[in-house]
Amino acid sequence: MVGPKIDILLLGIAKPAIVAGLRQHFNLHVMAEAKDGEALLASLAPELRAIASSGPTGPVKADLMARCPKLEIVSSWGVGYDHVDAAWAGNHGIIVTHTPDVLTEEVADLAFGLLLATLREIPRAEKHLRDGRWTAGDYPLTRGTLRGKTVGIVGLGRIGRAIARRLDASLVTVVYHGRTQQKGVAYRYHPDLLAMARDADVLMVVTPGGADTRALIDADVLAALGPDGYLINVARGTVVDEAALIAALKAGTIAGAGLDVFETEPHVPAELIACENAVLLPHVGSASLHTRGLMEELVADNLVSWSAGRGPLTPVPETPWPR
Repeated sequence: MVGPKIDILLLGIAKPAIVAGLRQHFNLHVMAEAKDGEALLASLAPELRAIASSGPTGPVKADLMARCPKLEIVSSWGVGYDHVDAAWAGNHGIIVTHTPDVLTEEVADLAFGLLLATLREIPRAEKHLRDGRWTAGDYPLTRGTLRGKTVGIVGLGRIGRAIARRLDASLVTVVYHGRTQQKGVAYRYHPDLLAMARDADVLMVVTPGGADTRALIDADVLAALGPDGYLINVARGTVVDEAALIAALKAGTIAGAGLDVFETEPHVPAELIACENAVLLPHVGSASLHTRGLMEELVADNLVSWSAGRGPLTPVPETPWPR
């Protein structure tokens, strides 16, 4: 005999494929649809075994999980999961999952495109044409180029390696920095970020967000990158000291920056918007219908696999499976 469906609480934006996938298998409660969210949480918390989060709009912090003594799993949307207190969850026997792999190639495509757009000034060149200025003169030769350059990747994880493959195909030298040197990787490893910034022409930031990487790219790193250097960030806005970056762009400490993420999204400082040597995108790294759909489906698939006793599909490192 089939028992009652498991209750699932969905926090954050009710993304269509997450909702459809969860409603098919579970008794879904959507916080965003509740007239009284606190009353909904209070009624569910004592017996709640699973939470779904649609990403940064649905944070899952320690105080919330502590209210749910029977909580077993948090299934989160996005490869980044700094909106979930995964360390606390791991210490209390709670699984946390995210949605890696299905977005790797999409984000790497965007990162490579943002790199080219920044170095070759593609948005500014297009505006030159649209503004009717081409008839008065060609667009100036660009200062930036990938030819003969070295790109230093900060965080050679899944996405970092996918970006490196694209750079390999473009005959670009790749080096990397991370907490540890990776086995089986041919790229030169820099244990010291400042040293890599001095040696590289471009810093491509792909490292996870969170307390450990907050303001990792600071004024000293930007100064080491130098007046001919470029910064590309497709990681988290918190990884870069935004005030230091604005100062560096305005002073010519670095040549330019390409950013898909910001410190307090969706709010972008007016000073940064005013920097003509910056290409700015509204966090669209994985933003295609194809990839976002796969990410949403994986949120549900993690919970379906868990409820069937097969364990999570994509647990985060803080909550490995099997335990």
